[in-house]
Amino acid sequence: MEMNGRDVLLSAIRNEETPRPAWVPFVGCHGGALIGAPADEYLQSSELMTQGLLKADELYHPDGLPISFDLQMEAEILGCELRWVSDGPPSVVSHPLAEGAEPGDLPPFTTDAGRFPIVLDALDRVKAEIGDRVGMLGLICGPFTLALHLLGNNIFLEMFDAVEKVQRLIAYCAEIGRQSADAYLEAGADIIAVVDPMVSQISPEHFMQFVSEPASSVFDHIHERGGLASLFCCGDATRNLEVMAKTTCDNICVDENVDLKLLRDIASAEGKSFGGNLQLTVVLLLGTEQQAKSAAIKCIDIGDSKGYILAPGCDLPYDTPPENVAAAGLMALDEYEREVARQIVVEAQEQQFEDVEVPDYEAEEDVIVDVITLDSATCAPCQYMMDAATRAAEEIGEGVDVREHKITRREGLGMFCRLNAGHVPTICIDGEPTFVSIIPDKNRLVAAIRKRMEEKRR
Repeated sequence: MEMNGRDVLLSAIRNEETPRPAWVPFVGCHGGALIGAPADEYLQSSELMTQGLLKADELYHPDGLPISFDLQMEAEILGCELRWVSDGPPSVVSHPLAEGAEPGDLPPFTTDAGRFPIVLDALDRVKAEIGDRVGMLGLICGPFTLALHLLGNNIFLEMFDAVEKVQRLIAYCAEIGRQSADAYLEAGADIIAVVDPMVSQISPEHFMQFVSEPASSVFDHIHERGGLASLFCCGDATRNLEVMAKTTCDNICVDENVDLKLLRDIASAEGKSFGGNLQLTVVLLLGTEQQAKSAAIKCIDIGDSKGYILAPGCDLPYDTPPENVAAAGLMALDEYEREVARQIVVEAQEQQFEDVEVPDYEAEEDVIVDVITLDSATCAPCQYMMDAATRAAEEIGEGVDVREHKITRREGLGMFCRLNAGHVPTICIDGEPTFVSIIPDKNRLVAAIRKRMEEKRR
């Protein structure tokens, strides 16, 4: 019997042989762009979300779709304030536990509150329309990222100074995750993706100390309820791939910062499937259809035919050209089209970005801190990287100039290339990549900036 898209996806997640790679475009706020709705309105309307997802199904012919890609839903219910934008998901701007409160002081968590009813209604509607042939993914905020939303950047210091406190907090966040997973599974989701981007910022030792057991408790709960579980981490999670693969998830998805071959080998050794890692900005957002096809083919050649899901490295940017997404997906869906694309030799000229002006750092009186981000308003690691730079500048006072460069814009991509940032997010101090994909604590960043200030005075 011929497999439909949902069958292919579920088999791939289970690490089984499939006739072709599975294809899951991570359509979050991008669904709003597809129907002409601003992201902030889209993410607060089940009607708009339903329209956007059905449009994505029409354009991209996916094997699976996330109902929403918004890692702030749980945090919002628990008292975090959000900043909304028209071209991306909201970001957390307050941390209710930062001043010493405990989880017991937070509002009671229930999926009857906040935006969960909206998203679950959209799931019900979309599943009724296409759920027989398209797998439904419920995305929940991972326990470490949720803990950081609640406590703020202080969590990185308290992982050393208040170990038991942080362990209790992450265990609490795992319980929130189990409740969120229940809501999605009861509404008909096939797969629960635990999205925990901030684990890219910690060491393997800290992952095992603080995250492994709570995350596995969420995955085990999903399995007990009959669902499949994915662990999704954007950012450079390379050093944590092995410990991530030791958890009880079924699947691991990563972004372009991670070597897909390395992930394949590590995941396969643990009997897990894997997914990723189409480049979001350089290819899907700012590239051409041919570049999207070429990037997809490279991923597919690595993924092979067992347990691989072709997917973007994270939530599709709002303004991603639909033709690029469709072109990438076609490479998974149609072997003939894939072979045709292989035969089209295009010598793409790299953009040199000579027109993007890089400061003369030696001539500048201030120390310039360039923060290279995807967009701090919509990307959690980028938000906390930018927050670290801002807090350090406030600590020092005069003599520091913090500038954000978003690679979703040509200027930001040019700075990324010309400064050889390598990964996103990155902090460069007077043009030197200093903290690459690792969020520094305030003291380390302040010390690095002051060291540069002293050098400039000589």
